[in-house]
Amino acid sequence: MPDMKGKVFAVTGAGSGIGRATAVRLAELGAQGVAISDVNEAMLEETRQQCSRYATKVTVKKVDVANTDEVDQWIRDVVGDHGRLDGAANVAGIAGGEGQITEEIVSPDQQRPPPPPPPPSCPVFIQTSPVPSCPDSSKVQKDWERMISVNLTGVMNCMRAQLREISRPGGSIVNVSSTSGLRGLPRNAAYASSKFGVVGLTESTAAEYGKLGVRVNALLPGPIDTKIFRDGEKKGLFDSDLLSAGTLLGRMGQADEVAKVLVFLLSDDASYVTGARTSKRTNKDCESARWTVDGGYSACGFYRSG
Repeated sequence: MPDMKGKVFAVTGAGSGIGRATAVRLAELGAQGVAISDVNEAMLEETRQQCSRYATKVTVKKVDVANTDEVDQWIRDVVGDHGRLDGAANVAGIAGGEGQITEEIVSPDQQRPPPPPPPPSCPVFIQTSPVPSCPDSSKVQKDWERMISVNLTGVMNCMRAQLREISRPGGSIVNVSSTSGLRGLPRNAAYASSKFGVVGLTESTAAEYGKLGVRVNALLPGPIDTKIFRDGEKKGLFDSDLLSAGTLLGRMGQADEVAKVLVFLLSDDASYVTGARTSKRTNKDCESARWTVDGGYSACGFYRSG
């Protein structure tokens, strides 16, 4: 079990799901400090309460990772409050198909009925002319820009701020991508592009900072049972039964299962792991991949459910 004593970590997207599970796991393993951020303050407070069961100093801040100024100030505050930064988990992200973005921003008392999903006959992302009952191209464009600004530029904003302050040598950053960063699927262009981008950004940064003793890795979760997934399922974007059937284990993953791998990558136990990228070996019917946490979905699920 990794020993996190004496270390300070920053976690984005910590209001729920993988981010929350990561923050709690770090506290459980004895981290000296955990700085958590999210766009939802109420959910952040729930995470703080869960972390408070352990002897870890926890600081909380509302941050939109797409906002450079907010990210920079947060990381400065982390070092000011905790005295150091040893590692970071960049988990914050949004999901959804074109015209159907799902964000964990609306509080429970503000929930609105979800819009009906677009009909299957809607064209792919590159929509050349209006189609009745399909998302307007201007909405699709806004969704693209928001998806890239949070999922890709947001990771870059966080890494840039974190790398100014992180321990050298010994610092570690883990960026959460997705199995959608392995292969694009229909009506998934913006999300897949953002997650492919995270992998490229991670590899490039690992190559640049390896000589300074800073490790940077990407983690690619598959179908994970989180709030953002369930919100998307209500909109008709995801089908948990179909995705479960597409994994070798026959079920959705849990956030804490991803968090355990993420925390391992942050820890000194992974001291010789950096720039970890997807490495596929083609078999007759399936592909194998490493550093995916997906129950075998990327190995065979693309074929079973695609």
